[in-house]
Amino acid sequence: MNGNDAFADDLAFLRTQGEVIVLSNAPGAKVAIMPALQGRVMTSTTGGGDSFGWINRPYFDEAKAGKTNPHISPFGGEDRFWLGPEGGQFSIFFKKGDPFDYEHWTTPAFLDTQPFDVVTTSGHAAAFERTAKFENHSGTPFHLRINRTIELLPLETAMQVLNIDLPPSVKGVALESHNGVTNLGDQWTKKGGLLSIWVLSMLNASPETTVVIPVVPGDEAKRGKRVNDDYFGAIPHNRLRTVGDTVFFKADAKSRGKLGISPARTKPLIGSYDAGKNVLTLCAFTFHKDVRDYVNSAWKQQSDPFSGDVINSYNDGPPPTGGPQMGNFYEIETSSAARELGMGQTIQHSHRIIHLTGERAKLDEISKGVLGVGLDDIAKAFR
Repeated sequence: MNGNDAFADDLAFLRTQGEVIVLSNAPGAKVAIMPALQGRVMTSTTGGGDSFGWINRPYFDEAKAGKTNPHISPFGGEDRFWLGPEGGQFSIFFKKGDPFDYEHWTTPAFLDTQPFDVVTTSGHAAAFERTAKFENHSGTPFHLRINRTIELLPLETAMQVLNIDLPPSVKGVALESHNGVTNLGDQWTKKGGLLSIWVLSMLNASPETTVVIPVVPGDEAKRGKRVNDDYFGAIPHNRLRTVGDTVFFKADAKSRGKLGISPARTKPLIGSYDAGKNVLTLCAFTFHKDVRDYVNSAWKQQSDPFSGDVINSYNDGPPPTGGPQMGNFYEIETSSAARELGMGQTIQHSHRIIHLTGERAKLDEISKGVLGVGLDDIAKAFR
């Protein structure tokens, strides 16, 4: 390792695995992208030696030795492109006629192991493209083109969009993926099944990391639950708390769990705070509050396949059936709405991640201004 430079060490490792595109801007922020892994952002840095994306080094070695996982290739990555739904009658992860169980769950190769073509690169952005043909669980065929651009944003610009002036004592890195899916085939209909763009940020977990999600207030009888925690069974109260209209989720990679936020409860903001390293992470994404059709990824035949969530957060942990844990990471995930598309029409979704470090008092002001809660509230949520 280069001193305490975790990013330099990660970058050196990634370059032993294949082509890496590095975006950079002053005063040292960088982003590392692998075209061979669907134009995936593997990690980023503020320039201070930190490295935020979770990278599954053992799996890279296993894959190189031919010991691949038949269900998913968990390479990691701070911004990776997927499509939904994962489960249900319109799933693209289960073949027609297969039951909804882990044995038959398979990530489509074009989302997992196959490369995206590099279209353009510059010092601050890189664009990728891929076409694919496949069928969903109901047998509906899809032919589409994926366009994806990763942009390293000036930090001041990223913060101004959040109505925050950046204090000189705070540094950071801001990256955004712009994702588009264009229908190249027959009309997409609700009857045959629709797709959504799904972006997942796999980040390094720590014992002192907490995910923070502000939600839209309102009576649950009218707006529904503030948080959906029944993906893998109810999350214990010592790991998931709702205080007023703020959801806190422990992100320590010690207990497997996943939550979701419905369209009626979504504000297009998520955050996390690592109290040990004093890192505040913010996620902003495109969201249309009047749209309610989001694909449902539950692993079962569904009565309402368009009642899915907009936001998800996942904390890794030991599998309930035993065996090795995937890794020391948590996820912040966002999805686009589902739309019926004619040939040549496109759905789009942007996902922005900002990591901030520096003077704690200033980070506290930013947290209160963006997330509505201070750092002490976050740090003490599970104490």
